[in-house]
Amino acid sequence: MRDVIRVLRCGILPYEEGRELQRRLEERRQRDEIADVLLLLEHTPVYTRGRRATEAELPMGVEWYEAQGIEVLDTDRGGRVTYHGPGQLVAYPIVSLGPYGGDVHEYVRRLERVMIGALGEHGVEAGPIEGETGVWVGERKIGSIGVHVSHGVTTHGLAVNVNNDLQPFEWIVPCGIEGVAMTSLGREHGAEQDIAAFADSLVARFGEVYEREPVATTLEELGLATLAPSR
Repeated sequence: MRDVIRVLRCGILPYEEGRELQRRLEERRQRDEIADVLLLLEHTPVYTRGRRATEAELPMGVEWYEAQGIEVLDTDRGGRVTYHGPGQLVAYPIVSLGPYGGDVHEYVRRLERVMIGALGEHGVEAGPIEGETGVWVGERKIGSIGVHVSHGVTTHGLAVNVNNDLQPFEWIVPCGIEGVAMTSLGREHGAEQDIAAFADSLVARFGEVYEREPVATTLEELGLATLAPSR
């Protein structure tokens, strides 16, 4: 029998609320108080700066972006600057790397396979590009990855553009790649897509790639009944 991964669907959260939820779950997972968890959510508009981000990746300046209604926040994940907003599916696995020999590279490659499989199920052929992290449709980037590992437990994860506005990517240097073109599932099909159905596919692919049995859960079951994110 495969090990279980608990799946928590959180709706739309401000970035800091999602980060606090990850922190609480990370602590519980490090103490082996809970099984691995997969968070699924969307964020309110935000630019996040990873550990390798530079000021040049936000050429308009923080005040200009905030005037557009987009937060600018630092984060402890790997990678550079990226955008999150409604219509983009974000998945944060809080998992132990023990079953993967602590190999972060292998863990990231599997995240790419999860995205590729889910996109393929929804009619978009995607794949990796040599020397880059994430998933691409031709030369257009559709999925991003940024992870953090502490005491053998992961936080942060992946983001797939489903129906989100792509304009905010054009105001930055996304992922530190000059001139990169971004795309989404909706843009590739020329119509808005069912993000809930895509989330179902992503969960199923995660279960296959990581050899886990996805089981829906709640904050109460995870011992976080007092933490009630806004929807």
